[in-house]
Amino acid sequence: MILKFSKNSKTKIDEILERYPNKQAATLPVLFIAQREFGHLSREAMEAVAKILETSYAHVYGVATFYTLYNKKPVGKYHVQICGNLSCSIMGGENIQEYLKKKLKLNFGETTQDGKFTLSSVECLASCGTGPAMQINEAYYEKLTPEKVDEILNSLK
Repeated sequence: MILKFSKNSKTKIDEILERYPNKQAATLPVLFIAQREFGHLSREAMEAVAKILETSYAHVYGVATFYTLYNKKPVGKYHVQICGNLSCSIMGGENIQEYLKKKLKLNFGETTQDGKFTLSSVECLASCGTGPAMQINEAYYEKLTPEKVDEILNSLK
């Protein structure tokens, strides 16, 4: 079964396709729209992208699995991604990682039973001078402390 994009997503995809020399070149932004539309990139979502881009499923799958910003399985309402790179680690990131694990009662790659939070470690959030950093959905948070993490998480509940 191939999933169908909403009218709004189809309009966005058409606008994106106009900016690229060929449809396949638009793979990254169209995958991002698919992820927003369907919550994650299931096989069916990647097949829908392949159909729109008039390319193979193998191409779309290869791109989707290469980049960590694409979720290949369902994630919680709030996808908490914590930087695990050296710069953030030096600035206290390992402590923040452990704090988040305890606070959310999760290991990396897990989702709370209520589906509210998924916790992931990512290689870099490009915030090396202001670490430790995390991203929740599309929002960035920097210079984290346990108190700041509590404040952020409490604002989401």
